[in-house]
Amino acid sequence: MVDARPLVIDATGRDIHGEAALIRARGPLARVELPGGVRAWAVSGPELLKRLLTDPRVSKDAAQHWPLLANGTITSEWPLFAWVSVQNMFTAYGGEHRRLRTLVSKAFTARRTAALQPRIEEITRELLDRVAKAGRGAQIVDLREEFCYPLPIQVISELFGLPEDRGPELRELVDSMFDTSAEPGEMTAAYERLLVVLAELVADKRKSPGDDLTSGLIAARDDDNGGALSEQELLDTLILMVSAGHETTVNLIDNAVHALLTRPEQLAHVREGRAGWDDAVEETLRADAPVASLPLRYAVEDIDVAELGGPDGIVIARGETILAAYAAAGRDPGRHGEDAELFDVTRADKEHLAFGHGVHRCLGAPLGRLEALVALPALFERFPGLRLAVPEEELRPVDSFISNGHRSLPVHLS
Repeated sequence: MVDARPLVIDATGRDIHGEAALIRARGPLARVELPGGVRAWAVSGPELLKRLLTDPRVSKDAAQHWPLLANGTITSEWPLFAWVSVQNMFTAYGGEHRRLRTLVSKAFTARRTAALQPRIEEITRELLDRVAKAGRGAQIVDLREEFCYPLPIQVISELFGLPEDRGPELRELVDSMFDTSAEPGEMTAAYERLLVVLAELVADKRKSPGDDLTSGLIAARDDDNGGALSEQELLDTLILMVSAGHETTVNLIDNAVHALLTRPEQLAHVREGRAGWDDAVEETLRADAPVASLPLRYAVEDIDVAELGGPDGIVIARGETILAAYAAAGRDPGRHGEDAELFDVTRADKEHLAFGHGVHRCLGAPLGRLEALVALPALFERFPGLRLAVPEEELRPVDSFISNGHRSLPVHLS
């Protein structure tokens, strides 16, 4: 039986993995309470989670399948309202999701991603020069601020043709979208401001289109007289791609550097050829998922989880919400053994769900991996004596139960 008392999720995300362990201790799915008193099923069992993520009885469309939104119980004052109210492929279901994902996929192709590698390498070299300059004289450098963050944001900005002078505001707004400890209404206000900023970008691109994804999405909308992509869907799709397109990669690089600096024997495995940089990236995704938990999904009808290999006697009732607990699933001892909590680049089975699974699997996963596979070897080759500048226990997480990373990553370069 599942413990009927919900585990209250800490909106500040101060102990992502401690909380994940508590969720796992309650079984492959557990009752939790999200900010604002919203109850959900947190699913941490990897196999059960995969089955639910591919089950047609599970939707991401709150407007259709979440009664609390339909009846007005959930309003724009709910802290996570922006996560469930957007109109893009993140929240779409069934045919609507296929329509939107197909349109985005045309602009976000594997070929375009692969062609970005030389530019990613160039940006990486430029940033490492800046890091070297900042670290002269044994100065402490915040590697998240100077390297982990600017690389993905510059890549995504160039990919979508975002003006360089809007970068700081976009970063601030995206950070607010992931800050689950914020006051009610703050996240919604950030979302509304993002709409304004991106509407201005769309207007500029309509006047002067370029070889960028924003222009491609506008073309997908306008070529069909608006029938293929509504204006709101266009703006919300841009919000999804810009925010998800860099936040997860920032955390991936941040968490990988942290893991390798705090476990020098793992860095030695990579340097001495017993493992590759791809092993370091995949093990980071498994052990320290950039997105710890992702809201929300909804049961379209009653789901007996025993039919999906889950515990007997548990039904996710129609309209109930589901939280994908990726950080908890990545360290599941039933899948990865009793040492699942340990970061081990030589681990044979590094399977993870960090980029999701099924039809909603992250379109930008190849780009995120590519950026990390360029950034990490270049960083450790340039600064072979890189080390943390503070004890590990002094590092602080970002204020989020969704985003999993550090507020800062202070290092000495040698």
